[in-house]
Order: sequence, then C-alpha cells, then structure tokens
Amino acid sequence: MEPLTSLPAWQALESHAAQVKPLHLRDLFAADPGRADRFSLEAEGLFLDYSKNRITEETLPLMLQLAEESELRGKIDAMFRGDRINITENRSVLHTALRAPRDRKIVVDGMDVVPPVHQVLDRMSEFANRVRSGEWLGFTGKKIRNVVNIGIGGSDLGPVMAFEALRHYSQRDLNIRFVSNVDGTDFAEATHDLQADETLFIVSSKTFTTLETMTNAKSARAWVLAQLGDERAVASHFVAVSTNAEKVTAFGIDTANMFGFWDWVGGRYSMDSAIGLSSMIAIGPDNFRALLAGFHAMDEHFRTAPFAENLPVLMALLTVWYNNFFGAQSIAVLPYDQYLKRFPAYLQQLTMESNGKYITMAGERVSWETSPIYWGEPGTNGQHSFYQLIHQGTKLILCDFIGFVNSLNPHGPHHDILTANLFAQAEALAFGKTADEVRADNNPEWLVPHKVFEGNRPSNMLLADRLTPEILGKLIALYEHNVFVQGIIWQVDSFDQWGVELGKVLAVRIQPELTTDAELKHDSSTNALIRRYRQRRNL
Repeated sequence: MEPLTSLPAWQALESHAAQVKPLHLRDLFAADPGRADRFSLEAEGLFLDYSKNRITEETLPLMLQLAEESELRGKIDAMFRGDRINITENRSVLHTALRAPRDRKIVVDGMDVVPPVHQVLDRMSEFANRVRSGEWLGFTGKKIRNVVNIGIGGSDLGPVMAFEALRHYSQRDLNIRFVSNVDGTDFAEATHDLQADETLFIVSSKTFTTLETMTNAKSARAWVLAQLGDERAVASHFVAVSTNAEKVTAFGIDTANMFGFWDWVGGRYSMDSAIGLSSMIAIGPDNFRALLAGFHAMDEHFRTAPFAENLPVLMALLTVWYNNFFGAQSIAVLPYDQYLKRFPAYLQQLTMESNGKYITMAGERVSWETSPIYWGEPGTNGQHSFYQLIHQGTKLILCDFIGFVNSLNPHGPHHDILTANLFAQAEALAFGKTADEVRADNNPEWLVPHKVFEGNRPSNMLLADRLTPEILGKLIALYEHNVFVQGIIWQVDSFDQWGVELGKVLAVRIQPELTTDAELKHDSSTNALIRRYRQRRNL
C-alpha cells in the first residue's frame, strides 16, 4: 500500500488545512445559521453534535476520500469476516463475535464461533445467578458477600469501568472489588475489611501465568488459607477466567468453574467475554445481555452505515484531522456523569495500546503522527482542575463531551446544573470571549488580556437519553471502532501490543538481582539504583 502521505486525499487535506486554520468558529457559525443541523448525526440512541469543529463543507468529503483511499470498507468487512487482520500475531480480530446473537454465524478456521460464545455466556449466567441468589456458598457454608476480581490491563480496566458505569443497576448486598497492581498495597486495601469465608475471587488471566495477576492470586490464596486452614477451601472461593486448565487445576480451582475465551479476543477488547464475569455478577445476566445488545447494535451500525453517516468513522476522521493536520497531541474525554468516572482510564488502554505505534503493518517507520494521548475526568470536577489549560493554554486539545438528558439519580436542580455546565463548556471553548466583551464587563484595561478567551477550541458532544447497560455497550463499541478506523488510516496494526513486552522481560531479569549479590550488568544508572535498593531495603 502507498505511504499515507502519498495518497491524493492526504495531499489535498494538507492544502485544505492551511485554508481552514485561520478561520474562527465564531465566523463559521455567524455565516451559516444551519451549521448545527448539518454537522450533527443521530444513530442507535446516540446524538453527535460535531458542529463545533474547525471544519467546512469541504473538509468531510476530503476526509471521507482519505478513508476510501485507505481501503477502509474492505478492511471493515475483513474484520467482521474473521480474516487474520492482526498480522504480527497471525490472529483474527473478532471481539464483535462476543456480542453476536445466537442465530448469527461467524466461521473462523472452519468453525462457527458463535455457539461456543453463547455456551460460555450461558455458563456465566448460571454461575452469576447462583452467587447473586446465595446458592453458591463458601467453604464454611456462608453466603458470598464479596467478589474480588484479580486481573490487570484488559482483565481489570474493562470490568472496573463497567461496574462503576452500571453501579446503579448492581445488586447492592454484593461488595464488588478489584485488584490489579502488583503493589501489595492494592491487595491489602481491597481485602482489609473482608472475611475469607464470605469472599469469592475471580482470577482473570488467559494463560494463568500473567506475573501481576498470579502474584495477587497467590496472595489471595494464602489469605484464604490463613483464615480457613484447609486446601479444599480454594475450590469454594476461587473461580478462573482462563484457558489453561492444567495451571487452574494446580492452583486448586475446579475446572467446572473455569470460564474460557479465545485468541481472537484481545485483552483490551475482552470486557464482554468471560472477563466480564464480575460485571455480570454485579448487574445480573439480563443487564449484561442488554450491554451486549448495545455493543452489537453499534457493530451493525459501523458495519453497514455509509461513512458520511457512520458515528465511529466520523469521530475517527475528526481525530485524524486534528492529530495530523493541526498538530493536536491529545484528546480529553469528559463525561458529565459520575458513573463514567473510569471511562477515560478505560479508553487510555483502548486507544493508546492500540495505535501508539511507529511501525506500519508493512514494517516501516511512519513519517506521520499516530495515536494522540487520551485522558480526562468527569465533569464538573475537571472544570476545577485542568480546564484552565484547555481554555487558555498553548495546546490545542480536542474534547469529547459525553452527557445524558436524564439522570439516574434526580435530586432537585443537580442534573440541570450539571447539564448547563456541560453545554456551557463546549460553547466557551468554541466561541471564547473577546477583549471588547471583557471591557464591556467594566474590567480595568490591565486585566483585559488575562480574561480574554480566544475560543476556536474544537469539541464533539455526545448525548443520550440516559445511561443504561445498552447505551454503555454502544458507547464502548463506538470508541472501539473509532480506534480501528484511526489505525487503518495510520496503517498500523491496532491489535498487537509489543511495546508492553520489553519492560516485562527486563523486570524478570532485575527481580532476583534485588535480593542477591549477583553481578550487575545493566547501565550505570540501573546498576546504581539496584545497589541503593539492596543497601536500604531492610532499614
């Protein structure tokens, strides 16, 4: 495939961007009263207002042409078909199969993968119902009151985010907690007020060898045995999300309580697989299936909608527009709903682990920018933290605002105040406040420059009626496919993550050196740090 920068649409966009950069959103709106109607789109219960972007009528046709020249349609079809589009690992990419209806047929290597997906979902549902109803008992006969998910990366970020986002729908007599960090503090704090005879651990590791997860799992096992004193207790207080039956059995877990998934499910795309067992226990199988239905609805929208009316495609193209033609280095995801407080953190892995790469699928060094940095916090907290930089800083930051028309917890004027702030921030970023407007407020002249807002800061606004399991599924799938489109245009493999490996390998080498007198053969800085740690670790 041609290098990205050689494509005709790319070159046309470079010229077009030079024409658009001097334009201000104030003038674009003033000259076009119908702008908000034309630059908005509603699909699958999500409304996207992208009118506050620095684009003109010519921008999107050029961006859509870039998508065509990048062969996006064929690559979407290849993903849904089960082709091995993860080229460096020679794997299919079929997280979409995890939420396919029972009657859908998806054949990979001669096997229809949909029936086994639903077999696992049915087993998960049966198990979740047993825990939720109190039928599943601990070793001493007590009801399970605490569920602790042990995982890391995609085995943690997705379940944590989904639990927090759907806490409103959770069974409140169950205490759901998560352990991921190998720092012993994470395990200690998660379990400090729990009793082993009422606690169930879900150990989530496909290979059952992940260092951080298995270190925490072994600590959990020791914690249970210290209180219950019988190896047989492990089977009553641990289940596994894994495919390694041998290691699961050696740990003491009954393989009847092992829930598997497949190598065509990447970790950061796995929260709707068995990795979501803790979520299903929390919110119940019916709500979990509604979540999956939301995923699937967005999958079908992405697969079938024309690109000009396709939510993930449009959001991805806007990201490319700012990342590659305006020099924007980051995107702030700003949900105006407290339940989505972990959504930006979830997106950090989804986006930056997927597209944070400088090598193309052809094995060549890119000569263009790839993934921006994703970050954010819920509104209105962020307004009293980092919005200063977004409004008056020297960096151009695209903002994705997310809001809901109806609150799940209506209390007096709270939601109206929240929503007023949501709309006001997008308005302020776009239009700012001129020096004359500052003067009209009777500010002294010396203060005027400090209170001017340049505006012209772009944003997207995503609105839904309310946060439901189905809408959450649609939001997650929207960003999943958004990331995929970005990767196709940037010509990188969005589904491998070799960049996380080197540090792991070096850590395995360093760990035994911390507690022995072995000769050190690192660089002078690393050697000095290890020596200092050796000298002071028992002080």
